Amino acid sequence: MSMDIKQIQDLIKFVAKSGVNEVSIEEKDFKITIKTNQEPTYVTATVPAPVATPLPQAAVPAPAAETAPATAPKTDDTSKYVTIKSPMIGTFYRSPSPDKPAFVNVGDEITAGKVICIVEAMKLFNEIESEVSGKIVKILVDDAQPVEYDQPLFLVEPK
Repeated sequence: MSMDIKQIQDLIKFVAKSGVNEVSIEEKDFKITIKTNQEPTYVTATVPAPVATPLPQAAVPAPAAETAPATAPKTDDTSKYVTIKSPMIGTFYRSPSPDKPAFVNVGDEITAGKVICIVEAMKLFNEIESEVSGKIVKILVDDAQPVEYDQPLFLVEPK
């Protein structure tokens, strides 16, 4: 496993929000340790010799497991809808700035490639484009709320 800078930034943000003091990930050719002391976040990444031993499973906290039930499908039939999910960890914004209208609202027709929201991660504002054409049926996240990787954001009735 080797992580790119974006994945590392997302991991730092997740660790900072989770309240965990330290996270270590160690693979045979890659090791990263993130320590938070409420003020700055320190990151050290090294490439150790291939004889590294894996950490015991209990040493890696899994706060993401707590949020899993929240994304369970509702009782109404949503199988005909396409779910647009967050491609990253960050903060969800429905509009480009507080004084501008939302990118999309329930009932809006969208096309593939249309910007539908912004996910801000590490002070970078990432425009999220729709991968499908159709009609917005439901917006699943409130404006300015934190989102997880792969968290459902929109339900779309495909054309």
